Amino acid sequence: MWRGAIQFGLVTIPVKLYLATESKGISFNMLHKTDQSRIQMKIYCPVDDEVISRGDTVKGFEYAPGQYVVVTDEDLEAVPLKTVRSIEIEQFTPRTHVDDGAVKFVKQAYYIEPDKIGLKAFYLLKDVLEDKGLTAICKVVIKDREALAAIDPFSKTMLLTTLHWPDEIRALGELELPAEEPEIKSAERKMAEQLIEAMTGEFDPAAYKDEYREALLQIIEAKVAGEETVAVPEAEPATNLVDLMAALEASVKAAVDSRATGAPTPVGAAKSKSRKAAAAADDAEDAKPARRRKSA
Repeated sequence: MWRGAIQFGLVTIPVKLYLATESKGISFNMLHKTDQSRIQMKIYCPVDDEVISRGDTVKGFEYAPGQYVVVTDEDLEAVPLKTVRSIEIEQFTPRTHVDDGAVKFVKQAYYIEPDKIGLKAFYLLKDVLEDKGLTAICKVVIKDREALAAIDPFSKTMLLTTLHWPDEIRALGELELPAEEPEIKSAERKMAEQLIEAMTGEFDPAAYKDEYREALLQIIEAKVAGEETVAVPEAEPATNLVDLMAALEASVKAAVDSRATGAPTPVGAAKSKSRKAAAAADDAEDAKPARRRKSA
């Protein structure tokens, strides 16, 4: 989807970019409710009161309320940017130092494919980045927008990840956060550490799947076949866990039991099991005074 070159120093490496991800979501078409015919989206001009074609539209920037200036394709091409057809590497930084700031807010990942003429330089750059544990910070223009990006070794190639500009990232001041963090008891911390340790393991992306999409596909396939769809049971209401220790202990037990089976428990099932165990612990705690009153 993009062709240009990686530039750093006097080195030029011709490359192509390919989207590294694709959306697997289920898309729907808008239908007319009465006859289920597919509706059409029209471009309507309220001043002339008529439907116009997309070819009759131009780009406009609103510089004041209701006031626009037209920006043509020629204007966009005339923007003096050297990154229109090149990936300009600005600096190299240790990969461990890119955990803060804009690098956490990624936009899109692209595979980089080197042209044959630049194979040696491409893999030389990849090897050095890999050996030194470095990330290349760069800028590139994609779809009429200059993007901040990072280049990292990935498998047999390199991955270019576009990032948000710092001024695009909202400040934490917009959140309602406490002035001071709540005090954590040592017993609660220890139990939380046990829970995290019980749930710690090697990340295997293949172990995860989009359960919502699969369930939705089953409903669609049933409707196509003329079958009656089965109602999904309502989600269990979240329990009001006043006793944090009881919740942590129940969660640890659920996580340990899950690991003992030898197979990873789906996250949803693990949470449900943990909630039930925690609720049972709460019920047992609430029942103690009643037992004492009966005994008295």
